[in-house]
Amino acid sequence: MSASFQQLANFIWSVADLLRGPYCPPQYERVMLPLTVLRRFDAVLAPSKEAVLKRHAQLSSKGIPNIDAILNNLAKDEHGTPLGFHNHSQLDFPKLKGDPDNIGRHLADYIAGFSENIRKIFERFEFDKEIEKLEESNRLYQVVAQFAEIDLHPRKVDNIIMDLVFEDLIRRFNEAANETAGDHFTPREVIQLMVNLLLEPDTSVLTQAGVIVTICDPACGTGGMLAEAQNWIRAHNEQATVKVFGQDYNPRSYAVAASDLLIKGHKDGQVVLGNTLTDDPFPDQRFDYLLANPPFGVDWKAEKKTIDRWPNFRSYNGKLPRINDGALLFLLYMMSKFQDYKAGDRDKPGSRTAIVFNGSPLFTGGAGSGESEIRRWIIERDQLEAIVALPEQMFYNTGIGTFIWVVTNRKAATRRGKIQLIDARERYTPMKRSLGDKRRHLDQAALDAVTREHGAPDNSQTSRVFDNTDFGYRRITVLRPLRLRFQITEEAREHFLNTCPELYDALQAVQDALGTEPLLDWNPTWDTVQQVFKILPDDVEGWAKGTKGTAQKKIFRDCFTTVDPEAAPVIAKHHKVESLDRAALFPGQTLPADLGKDDLYELLGLHTDGKGKHIEYEPDPALKDAENIPLKEDIVSYVLREVRPYVPDAWIDRETLDEQDGGIGKVGYEINFNRVFFQYQPPRPLHEIDAELEAVEKRIMGLLREVTE
Repeated sequence: MSASFQQLANFIWSVADLLRGPYCPPQYERVMLPLTVLRRFDAVLAPSKEAVLKRHAQLSSKGIPNIDAILNNLAKDEHGTPLGFHNHSQLDFPKLKGDPDNIGRHLADYIAGFSENIRKIFERFEFDKEIEKLEESNRLYQVVAQFAEIDLHPRKVDNIIMDLVFEDLIRRFNEAANETAGDHFTPREVIQLMVNLLLEPDTSVLTQAGVIVTICDPACGTGGMLAEAQNWIRAHNEQATVKVFGQDYNPRSYAVAASDLLIKGHKDGQVVLGNTLTDDPFPDQRFDYLLANPPFGVDWKAEKKTIDRWPNFRSYNGKLPRINDGALLFLLYMMSKFQDYKAGDRDKPGSRTAIVFNGSPLFTGGAGSGESEIRRWIIERDQLEAIVALPEQMFYNTGIGTFIWVVTNRKAATRRGKIQLIDARERYTPMKRSLGDKRRHLDQAALDAVTREHGAPDNSQTSRVFDNTDFGYRRITVLRPLRLRFQITEEAREHFLNTCPELYDALQAVQDALGTEPLLDWNPTWDTVQQVFKILPDDVEGWAKGTKGTAQKKIFRDCFTTVDPEAAPVIAKHHKVESLDRAALFPGQTLPADLGKDDLYELLGLHTDGKGKHIEYEPDPALKDAENIPLKEDIVSYVLREVRPYVPDAWIDRETLDEQDGGIGKVGYEINFNRVFFQYQPPRPLHEIDAELEAVEKRIMGLLREVTE
């Protein structure tokens, strides 16, 4: 019968009592993780230990080099399957416990007796330093003796329970270290849901005899997601060959995952230590399935110099996200590992991925930003299948809301051009006892319900199916003309002459020509000012040449004009009538059939002057605005309906163009769950609120009377 993982985890955690003093709580993992792994190796190797020792003695006496391969094949589990690693030390945990006087030297010798692949893992644990530290504080023997009491043999503790033990220990380490919200591991039920979303649609393929499956987690931590995916496939098909691959940046997490891989006998799999954003350990490999929970809001400033030198980021050529949130870069990496897809071609099977994000990648960044461009790239290639909103307070060290994205390059025919949103935020069950920030969990009924909704996409209260374009919009800039009133006042004169005293006589000439009354049309007023400056006497200084003169003219306008909605628009320039390429300016849009040419020109800020030319007004920066127009609607109809009735003088800035299609307005994509699933709750009737307030007032007055009487 399998040991209770909670009892086992509690027993291992009790070692913390021995570590207090030499170690502070965040450092406990430096001892407890490697010793747990070491004890597991010791138990797994026990059945063939004698055979390995005997063969090692024979090979050593003959001076045969490179004996690792021979002994790795000789070390077998209880079913007779070669393990791919061995230990040729005469020691094991019972013998270590039996010699307290030499525990430090013997433990180091025992670790040195492992095959090279295990020794490399323990180098990442840096356990030799901990052996010295524990020995100096006279704690080493007590700690090793306590671990010797644990039976971690696979007969007693199977791989699933061992995974749960690691999960529980790492959660406790994270709590002790008070880790940030961005660096955490994933609760078991979230992983189960991710695996369901990833694999359930392919059940018919995965249950076929002889199927070979490759799975990758580029932010694998201790390997929990890879383990759960393997468990799902094995539960559905015992004959399936599952090859798992992972990468992690944390040496200790990597060491646990690599150890777990070896213990489970995955000789074809590989877990690598490295930075996923800059180092690709599998450059020539593609995977059937990928899943990950990358750090939330991860800063990628340190990686930017390397990434900036690349011609693109993992085949994506667009803008990258903000420097303080690189979560979407992990998804781009995972998509670069997709197998090619062609319907009916077994050599191009395509791939699927599931990834956990916080809310930021859904909507952060406006049109044209890196985040929006990545969303656009994914959606316009029709590779976003579904997003599931999870309840808050689901993770152990962050209470924020999280989302599972399902992305694939081989959508089912019924899903093409569609995106499904599933709202599971209210499907939680409160936990009897909080674990850090985790106060809620998804029970099996909730997992099954979400999996069913994903499997049969339909519209309901918690599931909605949209067209890809429903999440896209064009952000246009709406301009209005600058309207200036001109007036020479004493205050304005003083301000101007303080800055440009050399123009005193010229200003007087302008005042003589225009007077001091307000003028509501800047255009002829400025013409008059320019004419006055042209005919100034030779001994009167006028506009300076070059940049100084330009500055003087700007100061003049700034001093003597104020914005007045009653004034005439300021003309920026006159220019020739230019033909408009409607298809280029409004790509994919059908403009209103009754829209005349002059009407379109005016909507773009070009007004006929009656002389065969166009007038273009200067925009007022204070009145500049923007509108997000759904991709399913043309810009012109929207502006005529939503803008012009309220601001008749507004026009569309024709220079705000999308960098990809060249059309007016920048294309953006965002996914707003609150907007999609918002349910209006009407306010309570006023008479109910009044009645409650009256009751409260009476209660207060009654309490006051009791005090005063």
